[in-house]
Amino acid sequence: MSNPKLEVLTPTNSQLIFIDHQPQMAFGVQSIDRQTLKNNTVALAKAGKVFNIPTIITTVETQSFSGHTYPELLDVFPGQKILERTSMNSWDDQKVRDALKANGRKKVVVAGLWTEVCNNSFALCAMLEGDYEIYMVADASGGTSLMAHDLAMQRMIQAGVVPVTWQQVMLEWQRDWANHATYDAVTGIVKEHSGAYGMGIDYAVTMVHKGQARNTSQHETLAPVAAPVRK
Repeated sequence: MSNPKLEVLTPTNSQLIFIDHQPQMAFGVQSIDRQTLKNNTVALAKAGKVFNIPTIITTVETQSFSGHTYPELLDVFPGQKILERTSMNSWDDQKVRDALKANGRKKVVVAGLWTEVCNNSFALCAMLEGDYEIYMVADASGGTSLMAHDLAMQRMIQAGVVPVTWQQVMLEWQRDWANHATYDAVTGIVKEHSGAYGMGIDYAVTMVHKGQARNTSQHETLAPVAAPVRK
């Protein structure tokens, strides 16, 4: 294939890396609402888990500066080894290079903090020195300002990075709703993390198809009772 980026992401051709999703790094993010950032990051992690995507979690200066990785992210991957670094550039740590190589997949889906520092340097070096294809998850990454994030994304795109969003990645992995093995898990992630899209699925299931509503089996609905009219 003359242009490997024309090949869509699949569960067998891609791997996933989370870079520095730690509190002190998140405190500095101004390009995206930080709760939204966490929601998107955890959603991407859950999608990776559903499709058995080889996943790397790397951190920087946990004890001295950045703090511990989002607990919600770690909960998705119990027992996962965390690759600690001192360098802002994950590519500079041999553990990270070894993990990428061991996963044996050239398409690397990247989410991290900050876009203009850790993401940018890793992406450029991994492409130049490791011949990897980088798919940067823009809405599971954040910069210290909107300009910093946007210009870093532009720089990476000019260098050959492919910009994506977390839901785009998940639905490329799913590809066909006839893939029943992952259908329920994927729609479950959508319901929990995709806002209006998820609410739309809940509505269709209950109001159109007359299915069981989620989380209502233990709740009694009391019929309306008209209050007396004041005169």
